[in-house]
Amino acid sequence: MKPILYFLFIACLFTACSSEQTPRHVYTLEEGWKFINQDIENGQKPGINTDTWETVTIPHDWAIKGPFDKEVDKQTVRIEQNQENTATEKTGRTGALPYIGVGWYRNSFEVPEFQKGKKVLLVFDGAMSEPQVFINGEKVGEWKYGYAYFYFDITKLLLPGKENLLAVRLENLGESSRWYPGAGLYRKVQLVVKDNTSFKQWGTFITTPYVSEASAQVNIKSEIAGENIKVVTEIRDEKGNMVASGTTEQLFGNKAEQNLAVPNPKLWDTETPHLYHASMKLYSGNELKDEQTIRFGIRDVKYERGKGLVLNGKATKFKGVCLHHDLGPLGAAVNVAALKRQLTILKDMGCNAIRSSHNMPSHEQLELCDEMGFLFLAESFDEWKRPKVKNGYNRFFDEYAEKDVVNLVRATRNHPCIVMWSAGNEVPDQWGNEGIKRGKWLQDIFHREDPTRPVTVGMDQVANTLKNGFGAIWDIPGLNYRLPLYNEAYERFPQGFILGSETASTVSSRGVYKFPAEQFKQKTYPDGQCSSYDLEACSWSNVPDEDFYWQDNFDWVIGEFVWTGFDYLGEPTPYDEYWPSRSSYFGICDLAGLPKDRYYLYRSKWNTRQETLHLLPHWNWEGREGETIPVFAYTNYDSAELFVNGKSMGVQKKNNDSLLTRNRLMWTNVKYEPGSIKVVALDNSGNPAAEKEIRTAGAPHHLVLEADRKDIIPDGKDLSYVTVSVVDKDGNLCPNADNQLRFKVGGAGKFKVVCNGDATSLEMFHLPTMKAFNGQLVVTVESLKEAGAITFEVTGEGLEAGKIELESI
Repeated sequence: MKPILYFLFIACLFTACSSEQTPRHVYTLEEGWKFINQDIENGQKPGINTDTWETVTIPHDWAIKGPFDKEVDKQTVRIEQNQENTATEKTGRTGALPYIGVGWYRNSFEVPEFQKGKKVLLVFDGAMSEPQVFINGEKVGEWKYGYAYFYFDITKLLLPGKENLLAVRLENLGESSRWYPGAGLYRKVQLVVKDNTSFKQWGTFITTPYVSEASAQVNIKSEIAGENIKVVTEIRDEKGNMVASGTTEQLFGNKAEQNLAVPNPKLWDTETPHLYHASMKLYSGNELKDEQTIRFGIRDVKYERGKGLVLNGKATKFKGVCLHHDLGPLGAAVNVAALKRQLTILKDMGCNAIRSSHNMPSHEQLELCDEMGFLFLAESFDEWKRPKVKNGYNRFFDEYAEKDVVNLVRATRNHPCIVMWSAGNEVPDQWGNEGIKRGKWLQDIFHREDPTRPVTVGMDQVANTLKNGFGAIWDIPGLNYRLPLYNEAYERFPQGFILGSETASTVSSRGVYKFPAEQFKQKTYPDGQCSSYDLEACSWSNVPDEDFYWQDNFDWVIGEFVWTGFDYLGEPTPYDEYWPSRSSYFGICDLAGLPKDRYYLYRSKWNTRQETLHLLPHWNWEGREGETIPVFAYTNYDSAELFVNGKSMGVQKKNNDSLLTRNRLMWTNVKYEPGSIKVVALDNSGNPAAEKEIRTAGAPHHLVLEADRKDIIPDGKDLSYVTVSVVDKDGNLCPNADNQLRFKVGGAGKFKVVCNGDATSLEMFHLPTMKAFNGQLVVTVESLKEAGAITFEVTGEGLEAGKIELESI
């Protein structure tokens, strides 16, 4: 079965297409793939029977459907501390999902434009992992790192005018990851058909070395294959207006360079992420040979001592989060709608930066960050030469590290969102002189490929790197936690600032509250949950308020990247030796994407444009009548008054008595009685400005459905996320409800997955039933390739059904 080849050609995006024949074609291989999750002898050969293989669409993650099993990749982990090893056995470390093993993918395609004088590239955005690639039974090549971008020239192996067979063998070994990596062709695969005289793949680099209000210099360097060439470039703004143009016929070696002036440029920043397009045509003589359109932003990025990032002349702190690449119940398979939902939620929180932890990001994520105004720290590796896990990247470092860094930089360097590279995270190579040499070598590669951006690394062994010089070599010293060493690091490191490259690691479960409400480290409970009073952290980490102190008071602390924006599959600390527990507790939002209480704490600090007033905990505490239930409010107001059933509990005002009271309003001696709690925020004059009320809910009565998007695109990929809430007869959320719910989608859509955010749940995401967790869950509805109405109904025993209508248009 031949796939549908999705044709992408954007050179005519902002201009009327000329009569010149289009010389470049890009096809995305999405459909018609055959897949089997086992090793097949000669699986690359034409003619083998694949009738029993599964038909899948790429991107695809073979392991996300489970089942969960604590025996999957149970690892004995050795933690290097002061050059001594301690070992613990971890379950759920990689999500307890069956990612280990071999998978084969096959697809057939034709290339109608293929003829003499043309070349065809096969481009992978990532393949998990150790891909071996074959065309018509012949091996094209292989790669190793599952997160790397790579491509092969397959011209010599293609059959003109005939079907061609593409086969890919992937293998994930056990003990190859510290979190759920996903499995399979989880990012897109493309064919690029172009002339032999052409722009080199990832060979064009656009920078803006001079920026002012009056004009901006746009420098374009392009690597070109061919002779007697001419490059014609037009720069257009977001409305399609041409703002600059230029022509060059000079080649220096294989490089052409142009400098174009854009008058009155609209700058890219986090609030107004203006974008431009450079449409480039390559001629040999008078014949059009190639063309490409590259999107970029005009912005001035500097790093200054004592200030850090200066974006367009303004000192800008990183208010960032770390994100693993999985999309919760969708697994590792890339989906634009899912990524955009994450970023939309984070943008509302006031987040302005993303760190791709601890791997190379997807192009789709970078494109969205360009459009939405997120700064981006693009990370490369979690491991160098010295291993963290037995079968990790350490096996490939010597042969592949330079190639992987080169591909990372060249494939992504035109994204204006990227303002920093990271060469690694918490690498054991922090110890010893060899690690310093490796770090310097890696940083030099980044500088060679991109002289415009600095390089960092996330260091957790800070006391050691202060002594041995490892921390001094980096453009930007990144500290993972280690707040007590911030002052010493600033004084001893030469750079003049430090970055909180990984911060907080506070742990919580949405809607779960434990007593007493006190600060704990590495606290565990019999139910496998963490308290949402946001007072619990890991042995090495801290609550958010400790990082806020450094961000607020010291300009040389240039920002933070909180671990993590969303819960992710795997690494269920502090329950990594507990079962069942198969996903993390670190997220500001849970695995379903629902905000935890902590979301509003960050929002009250980071989102300065909108009002925040959030009250916790819930008010259903049957059996605790008369006992103390501390009440917190997260707000950007300085003071508020609390009422219990109309009776004032007094006014609390933010103060400097402790780190907690700087950011939280806390009534610690409230006695529980059923009814309601209400907080009234006060303005600077002491007048009521906003209020929030929570009522004691009655018995579960019916279901309320709320979609993040009611209108979606009929492309077979777009998603609507529907939050399902169990409420009482008056519409109050039932915060302890765990009803088993069932889902039915009809019309022009289908049920995709469901998630309730419970790290201990072993229910499968892809089945249309799941228990509510603390009264809520989220169902993902996917469009079909047809327009029309979509109906979605949720039922549960003893509950009035919930219904919602969506539209695929």
